[in-house]
Amino acid sequence: MADDPLPSLRAALEVSPDNVPLRVHVARLLLKRGDAADAELEFRRALRREPQSFEIKFGLVAAYRAQAKYSEAHVVLDSLVQADIEVGPAYLERARTSLAEGDLAAAVRDYRSAEREGEEDTELAEQLGIEEVDESDAWSEIEDHRLRAGHGEGPEGPVLRPVRVETTFADVGGMAELKRDIQKKILFPLQHPELYGAYGKKAGGGILLYGPPGCGKTHIARATAGELSAHFLSVGIHDVVEMWIGQSERNLHDVFELARANTPCVLFFDEVDALGAKRADFRGTAGRQTVNQFLAELDGIENKANEGVLILAATNAPWHLDPAFRRPGRFDRVVFVPPPDLAGRVDILRLLLAGKPQEELDLGAVAKRLEGFSGADLREVVDTAIEAKLEEAMTTGLPEPLTTKGLLQAAKSRKPTTREWFRAARNYVLYANEGGEYDDLLPYVDR
Repeated sequence: MADDPLPSLRAALEVSPDNVPLRVHVARLLLKRGDAADAELEFRRALRREPQSFEIKFGLVAAYRAQAKYSEAHVVLDSLVQADIEVGPAYLERARTSLAEGDLAAAVRDYRSAEREGEEDTELAEQLGIEEVDESDAWSEIEDHRLRAGHGEGPEGPVLRPVRVETTFADVGGMAELKRDIQKKILFPLQHPELYGAYGKKAGGGILLYGPPGCGKTHIARATAGELSAHFLSVGIHDVVEMWIGQSERNLHDVFELARANTPCVLFFDEVDALGAKRADFRGTAGRQTVNQFLAELDGIENKANEGVLILAATNAPWHLDPAFRRPGRFDRVVFVPPPDLAGRVDILRLLLAGKPQEELDLGAVAKRLEGFSGADLREVVDTAIEAKLEEAMTTGLPEPLTTKGLLQAAKSRKPTTREWFRAARNYVLYANEGGEYDDLLPYVDR
């Protein structure tokens, strides 16, 4: 039996660490014999020396896939698709990755996209059970995307109507820097349109809020409307998407017309990535037409059509949004909504505990224990502490006051839900941040 060549090849790498072809060869040998973690390390080292090599990136994807690191693999492949580099092979690799993680619908979509780019793999097609697909089946396409975005089927939403909200920034704990940014960039132009008009600038525009779930993106959007004493119109995918071809586009147009008829108005799209996903991810034309309609409505920002309408959108996954949404005149202002800092956590805890029986609380000590917790996580901590006190009250018949000790005990039973989001975001910062789009995340993912 021949000797293992890896020791001698690695010795050669010690002498010549910048020999990228040799390093890639070693990585492939490691992957072939099942040492995926070591293969990943070698591919990453090679990629640092040749960061534009798609061959190395595909090798890294294979190493990720072998370790079930599907999120990391998708980040690399998404960056190739967005950059229009080796798009066909990238779609094939995305199909393989989606199949490996059990997302058959996504795998089939990516395989069809690869076919449109002239790439095929008979073995993979057989694994996917791909047969001739009716490209006019628009409803199937949209419903697949809805399910992938986590919406599923449900009853029809209520009839949309603009509402007045009482929530203001005083009701939003923390976010001091974000509030100042919104005051300067969003509220002041709308509150003083004559000053902007003097310089030929129009009030209004499009702002994209992104960040981990539960950090208050919807809450800050409502508070923005409250600060302006403006109408608030909140839109979800169920308010727009319908099975009939062309109806989704008409619904979207009607939503914008409703906002335009009720100025000043804050038009808010929650989970906007479900409505504005990358057009390349759709099999047929119906989904693309909805995205195109959305873009056309946003282009009204550049003329008087959307004057007096502030268009806000929130997403947990900005990397899934079609890049065209980020162009000037659309969602050209992108605001990161992070987990609250120490002072913010104290503010949020104070708001959550207001009016509840309590001893003198050391909220600073509790907040220090809750670093990285979202606003929703903080609510869970308070609810857990309250439930413990309710159990005591059932015995004594008296409402027991909340204590610092009780809150700290509740904190021990919870973990921040933001960690998983930042783990995924870190991959986009590493591999898909050429334009500096995610620089605001750097202080968080480098921890």
